[in-house]
Amino acid sequence: MRNTKALIADAFAQLLEEKPYRRITVRDIVERCGVNRNTFYRYYQDIPSLLQALVQEKGDWLIENYCRRGQPMHCIRPLIQYSLDHRRAVLHVYRSLPREEFQTGLSRIAGSLVEGYFEKAGVALTIPPEDRALLMRFYRCAMVGSALDWLEGGMETDLLAEAEFLCRLMEQSGQQALLLGHPPIPPV
Repeated sequence: MRNTKALIADAFAQLLEEKPYRRITVRDIVERCGVNRNTFYRYYQDIPSLLQALVQEKGDWLIENYCRRGQPMHCIRPLIQYSLDHRRAVLHVYRSLPREEFQTGLSRIAGSLVEGYFEKAGVALTIPPEDRALLMRFYRCAMVGSALDWLEGGMETDLLAEAEFLCRLMEQSGQQALLLGHPPIPPV
């Protein structure tokens, strides 16, 4: 038998598919999963803490299962597919959460997959740490920006094609960094 905490989270995830985050009540959740309000509050302080836990859990799961294989698309593909499979829920969350909170979670996932790629590709060994950090920050920001733009547009564009292009670009710049070492940057 599944534990009660998971039942509550599953009920909440189902409700996110059906209606906007701000319209979901504790009553909706407990009725859906068949527990009482006190049981809900035993596990979660409120609905925002439940949402935060759900997003954290999904992000951790994606990172753990896909982001350490050396190929960013191994992580991005399942993330995009999950988002498309749960489009209404993702858009409900995106449109309801404070932008900074949403962006922080997205940035954590993107940072993890970029770091995993750079470590696997050996870029970390051939360029100074400050240059590695700059490249990683650039690609993390590009991925987060693309995802936010996609969400803002209602997930209508082909984010998978954009992500594949960004990954090819990242791979090429990583390979170039490996070949060139650390070329001096002329002063401005």
